[in-house]
Amino acid sequence: MRYSLRGRPAGAPRPRGRLLGVLLGAVVLAGCSTGSSAVDVNNGGQFRFVAGTPAGEVIPEAERAAAPDFSGTLLGGGDFTSTELAGDVAVLNFWGSWCPPCRVETPQFQEVYADVRDRGVAFLGLNVKETSEQFAQAFVDSEGIEFPSLYDPRGEVALAFRDYPANAIPSTIVLDRDGRVAAVYTGEVAQEDLRAVLDLLLGEEG
Repeated sequence: MRYSLRGRPAGAPRPRGRLLGVLLGAVVLAGCSTGSSAVDVNNGGQFRFVAGTPAGEVIPEAERAAAPDFSGTLLGGGDFTSTELAGDVAVLNFWGSWCPPCRVETPQFQEVYADVRDRGVAFLGLNVKETSEQFAQAFVDSEGIEFPSLYDPRGEVALAFRDYPANAIPSTIVLDRDGRVAAVYTGEVAQEDLRAVLDLLLGEEG
């Protein structure tokens, strides 16, 4: 199961290429609302349970679009801006402690992060729709997660990425060194798939 976020502002850039068609098609075919599980967000969209976990793939370099700029407050305090990711391959993971697949996936992300953080790869969690920051911090502490997470209870950063079919919980967006969206995963990511994508991006000429 995963949770999706609906809504898109006019004039936002649209990703192109095979990946968008594959993932959007899978979401349309697999999507189903559970009604009472929906939670309203600021712009009138909503998180909802949907079935299916489409696989991600690398978007060809010529078809990549720049990721939107974003900023926020980190769990535990401190400001963060997306400019801090400049020059690195970056893994953005949207998660919540209330999301069962996230509780499985996030510790696996820590394993990958420990192996690649010295190779020019940054990880950033984006914690959404928590009823309390304490719940998110308790999960991070209990699992020994070392990479930072933004506390984004209203899903505002997720909304900034709404043109990508990764506006789901859990979901993962991978940026190349130029800050462009290079891969999108909706649903839980297999650790071997993430490692393969990172190896490909690290092998690209920067």
